[in-house]
Amino acid sequence: MTLTNRSLVTIDDLSNGEVLALFSLADEMSAAMEEQHGLCRGKIMASLFFEPSTRTRLSFEAAMQRLGGSVITASDVGASSLAKGESIADTARIVGSYADIIVVRHPWEGAAKVVADFAGIPVINAGDGGHQHPTQTLCDLYTLQKERNTVKGLKIALWGDLKYGRTIHSLIFALARFGADILFCPSPGLEVPEHVINKLITEYGGEVERLETSGWEAKDNLFPLDAIYTTPSSPHQLAMMPGISLQAELKSGVDALYVTRPQKERFAAAEEGRELKGKYPVVDKKLLKGKAFRQTLVMHPLPRVDELAYEVDADPRSKYFEQAARGVPIRMALLATLLGAREIAVPEEDSPPKIEYPVYRRYLSPACPNPTCVSIQETETKYLKPEFKIVNTRPLTLRCVYCEHGFEPKYVASADWHEGKLDTKKYHSADSHWVRTIRPENLIVFDTEEAAQAHGFKPSHFTGGHH
Repeated sequence: MTLTNRSLVTIDDLSNGEVLALFSLADEMSAAMEEQHGLCRGKIMASLFFEPSTRTRLSFEAAMQRLGGSVITASDVGASSLAKGESIADTARIVGSYADIIVVRHPWEGAAKVVADFAGIPVINAGDGGHQHPTQTLCDLYTLQKERNTVKGLKIALWGDLKYGRTIHSLIFALARFGADILFCPSPGLEVPEHVINKLITEYGGEVERLETSGWEAKDNLFPLDAIYTTPSSPHQLAMMPGISLQAELKSGVDALYVTRPQKERFAAAEEGRELKGKYPVVDKKLLKGKAFRQTLVMHPLPRVDELAYEVDADPRSKYFEQAARGVPIRMALLATLLGAREIAVPEEDSPPKIEYPVYRRYLSPACPNPTCVSIQETETKYLKPEFKIVNTRPLTLRCVYCEHGFEPKYVASADWHEGKLDTKKYHSADSHWVRTIRPENLIVFDTEEAAQAHGFKPSHFTGGHH
């Protein structure tokens, strides 16, 4: 099985079997570090970090050096041509002609996909805004696998900033695919985005049970919880009696507590003014004395600020420094396979089948509503056209192919208006039956009635108020 010349933009780009095969290769490499030197001799990695990074950047560069390859770097937007208004696509094309593989971090969600689309060489996403960070997820899963021998059936509590933490978003999908149950413990106002929950349910099965009481006040030595995801393979007693069974479920203990810092650099203006201190839960010795945490691994993608007490460092349950150290062999394995220097034997696996959604791509297209999506940035709209997957028709939901934010358009029309007669060029409400009768290739969507009318469409009886 070959990963040669593939890119890793989201964790979905690797099957479960490929992930496990990379772990085996990382084991082999870390056991014989000296012998890897020369695997990638003559290969060049371009390290494009347009946001701050210590661990990810240095572990990628260390990985490439240990494989005998070399590194070229651009680490500051202000010092690159992007500051002059160069598009990401042009940057990708140029750097793709200088290097054999690109590792990119960028503040815009979906930027890594654009680099992968235009570079002509393998591209690894080292974090794109609040979207995903797939190689951190590989380090996280690898740590769980090393410490617990499996991910299936584990109960993992995700703690802190679940809204902007890109490591969290990649990890949620990976944990669901590998059969873990997920406990969501957000700090108030930083809950998991709805589009992430929707993708979790539609693509990985299982159920998300929201807890009625704000579990913010930890009772009975338990901890703040606002939702729990149970995989399809789990017994569904949780869904039947969430209150009682949840207590029982937690008393049996949590396998890992994954802590994240508040991603203040991504907070919207309204959130910046809000003082999170005091509300942002701290993981310390006192919390870890709770019954649920007796055997719990404490994990953190780092850097930490105030959410994880230094006193926990000496606790044998703490695994965050090992997590970071494992970034080198994991990234060595990934670089070597994408560059074709190593092949991997992929075991039989039980990845959920990938769903192929119809794609919505038209000249009449609403812009992605996510303000940090790459597809709406001024330098990129010259060549990027909005593109969405049609992931649901009840209600009609489009998901941006770049940043994966989902939204529900208000009005629909068909490009196939009966022999093109103007009197049948109508638009309808998106919650009318028309949504399911218009073929995906003919679907046109509008956010507003004004937009539909501006393109010559007239209201039908199904616009919810126009007769």
